[in-house]
Amino acid sequence: MDLTSTAGLWLAVVLSGLYHGLNPGMGWPLAVSASLFERRLSALWLSLGALSFGHFVAMLGVLLPFSLMNVLIENQREIRIGASLIVIVMGVYLIITRRHPRFLARIPPHKLALWSFFVALAHGAALMLVPIYLGLCSFENLDNGHRAAGILMKTTMLAFGVAVCHTIAMMSAGGIMAYSVYRWLGLKFLNRGWLDSELLWAFSLIIVGFIGLLTSI
Repeated sequence: MDLTSTAGLWLAVVLSGLYHGLNPGMGWPLAVSASLFERRLSALWLSLGALSFGHFVAMLGVLLPFSLMNVLIENQREIRIGASLIVIVMGVYLIITRRHPRFLARIPPHKLALWSFFVALAHGAALMLVPIYLGLCSFENLDNGHRAAGILMKTTMLAFGVAVCHTIAMMSAGGIMAYSVYRWLGLKFLNRGWLDSELLWAFSLIIVGFIGLLTSI
């Protein structure tokens, strides 16, 4: 499948959501911890819901400004190039620093939605969606009279659609991991199966950024 096609880009939205969900850095171990501490399964789903809500708001917080920028039709190519470069720089920054922002450790465990929101911003999870989202924004079929209003409506609705689709995929993958650890795998899996995914995460940002840059050029 051509990743620059509409179907390919929507697939990228789903796959990036699954990737975010499987990544322990996005918070599913916290849902396991909450359910084990409270000794009830419902705590796991409530925690996953809070994590997903924070992730969803972070996605929108980054995508919506780009949807407004896309009204500038004549600068569409420059916006896509700029967004791709920002994603690449974020990936390089994570490779160089390899440190978690300290303020994340100060957010108490009961504020999972807030923690998830800031993690998605601090680690560039929301930025990863920007080149994919901008690739979905196509304006060729709009006439000049309805162009500006049509673009604003289309890009805003697309931002919500991308955020919803991505978050559902993220919650599904994270939920499967969290439930599996809680019900079958146990805490030993976290001790043995935990991977340092910082480098993988950083390189994935750079790859997505370069793909967005090449498709926009």
